[in-house]
Amino acid sequence: MEQVDVSRLLDQAREGDKCALDSLVSAIYGDLRRIAASLMRGQLHGRTLQPTALVNEAWLRMASGQNRWENKAHFFGTAARAMRQVLTEEARRRCSQKRAGDVKRVTFRDLDIQSEEPAVDLLELNQALNALAKVDERYVRIIDLRYFAGCSLEEVAELTGRSLASVKRDWTYARAWLFDRMTDASKT
Repeated sequence: MEQVDVSRLLDQAREGDKCALDSLVSAIYGDLRRIAASLMRGQLHGRTLQPTALVNEAWLRMASGQNRWENKAHFFGTAARAMRQVLTEEARRRCSQKRAGDVKRVTFRDLDIQSEEPAVDLLELNQALNALAKVDERYVRIIDLRYFAGCSLEEVAELTGRSLASVKRDWTYARAWLFDRMTDASKT
């Protein structure tokens, strides 16, 4: 199978080439679906949203914008944020329907955080990420790329143009910050 140059397709799509946008969708759809399935694997039973629907909804949100993704990192970061928003809205909808009676959870396992609870409330995670963005947005970009987009540390370094050591340091800080924030939130 031919290797597709996502960066080139993004450049062409940014210039208004509809064929490039279609090719981009075809090239990355499988990756986005794999990421969505991984994100949703940790959810408890009873969820109504499926990975394909998550990717489709996230893509609709992305495509309804101006398609001004600067580069591959910006594109995948935007995709990760769109998936996070869709999952958060789905969790809010379920929560409001059940009056918080049987809140569904997603795993926090991929963040390598040891906690007493193996799963985390997606609404709580979203609130924590919004608070972390006020500290420094780069930490949230790393979480988005690692957790929501499924990128390795090496891929995050490549996508963000930062050294692997800097990304590892920021990843460690962001995980610790989220762990502290979310364990404090669960005590109240």
